[in-house]
Amino acid sequence: MSRRTPLVTVMVNAAYKAARDLVRDFGEVENLQVSQKGPADFVSAADHRAERTLVAELRRARPKFGFLLEESGAIAGEDTSNRWVVDPLDGTTNFLHGLPHFAISIGLERDGRPHAGVIYEPIRDEVFWAENGVGAFLNNQRLRVSARRSLPEALLATGLPFGARPRYPGHPAMVRRLAGETAGVRRTGSTALDLAYVAAGRLDGYWGFGMEPWDLAAGIIIVREAGGIVTEVGGGPDSMTSGDVLAANGHLHGVLREVLAAAEG
Repeated sequence: MSRRTPLVTVMVNAAYKAARDLVRDFGEVENLQVSQKGPADFVSAADHRAERTLVAELRRARPKFGFLLEESGAIAGEDTSNRWVVDPLDGTTNFLHGLPHFAISIGLERDGRPHAGVIYEPIRDEVFWAENGVGAFLNNQRLRVSARRSLPEALLATGLPFGARPRYPGHPAMVRRLAGETAGVRRTGSTALDLAYVAAGRLDGYWGFGMEPWDLAAGIIIVREAGGIVTEVGGGPDSMTSGDVLAANGHLHGVLREVLAAAEG
């Protein structure tokens, strides 16, 4: 058991407040599916409303911190060392289709490095959180990455591009290779929750390309504090800049790097 730190408490309270409207709006999506206009505009409004709530709550608690926001971009703060990195609705397409797998993701960068993170999944009321040097937790229970060592036993997830998003040429070959060598590869539609699930040992690894900082900021620190390893797919240290990410336990991370490199050719 662990009490949340003051910083994490600020983040969790902001997520709780934004989630109230999101959960209410999610309940309306099914009705909108049959309307002529469809739910897309409604969901966009829900996304923006959640972001405004998060900004207001975080700014009230830490008025000098800056922001990097999915919807509104960068907002400079008086405190140049600390910046909130916020995705108010990670899993928008799931939300749009009435699929109850989405989250609010709040990361804090300190001096350019992930320092704290909260990923809140409101449908199951699960709060994944971590702060540098404190550990990672699901609600108040300590998190540890899985202990699996064997690739055939490993369950993985990846982030496949959709719509007009850029595609990484080697990604399909990687999926085919790992689908044949593991217990399975999932595509859940929420990078934040995929990383949280790696931290919780529900998944043994995750990889993806073309991610944005708000997709990764909270998840990176949660996985690391749960004892996992997070790098770029090629092993580099700066997933937040490149958008390439590979997260896994210490037994499988190196093996996955080798397999992904071999699949890419």
